[in-house]
Amino acid sequence: MKRIIVLINCNDRQGIIASVTNFIQKQNGNIVYIDQHVDRENLMFFMRLECEFAKATFSVEKFEENFAESFSEKFNMNWQLFDADIKPKMALFVSKYEHCLYDILSRYSANELDVVIPLIISNHPDLEHIANSFNIPYYYIKVTKDTKKVAEDLQLKLLQEYKVDFIVLARYMQIISSKLIEDYTNHIINIHHSFLPAFPGAKPYHSAFERGVKIIGATSHYVTEDLDEGPIIEQDITRVTHTNTIKDFILKGKDLEKIVLSRAIKLHTKRKVMVYKNKTVVFI
Repeated sequence: MKRIIVLINCNDRQGIIASVTNFIQKQNGNIVYIDQHVDRENLMFFMRLECEFAKATFSVEKFEENFAESFSEKFNMNWQLFDADIKPKMALFVSKYEHCLYDILSRYSANELDVVIPLIISNHPDLEHIANSFNIPYYYIKVTKDTKKVAEDLQLKLLQEYKVDFIVLARYMQIISSKLIEDYTNHIINIHHSFLPAFPGAKPYHSAFERGVKIIGATSHYVTEDLDEGPIIEQDITRVTHTNTIKDFILKGKDLEKIVLSRAIKLHTKRKVMVYKNKTVVFI
């Protein structure tokens, strides 16, 4: 069977679900998953479907053509279609922190992530041995104030060469350029070492410790030009007490970062995240 995923959003109005499901039935398809959400404040409709078709008679191109003719104008509909059998290509950007990289590559090796990782890019040489142990090409591209433009051009060239679909910043300690963000809008996933927007900066766990917080968290979001303010994909927290040290905070935080980032990757690759007005609709 051929499985496809369809994401839809448009102004909310009567008859959208019925029209789409009837269309799938007439195309000899079987809907195996459907979920929808209505944003009451903005009167916007969101829907995710998974459909199965007989491989021998199904054409993705013909389906797209018929779908566009049937719905694009009628509902002024924005939609995306994905072949569920094709694994997206994910590039990893890293610096010196290794915990997220190890976690992602371990999950990747255990077939927990439906992705292909064609390369790892870093602004430091420190983690190349990890990439080598997983047989993934590692590209060290030094980034300084004077070389940033040249470095980013090299990064883009590599991403295009490897036909990368999306990027994961696995604790990459550089600000991403507007050019890269433009080319990969809502396709660059970052992990932030705190429960945004609280305690931003270089030492969030120290700040949280000084405030005597009772929870710490981690946030995964899409990267935008507004630093750490992109659409949030996933968040989680863990409890701490006055008996915990800063080292405890850091260790608990690293565990959270790994978990939250891996969840965000899975949600993105399963096409369960839809972005609208710097917010996300996440289908579970």
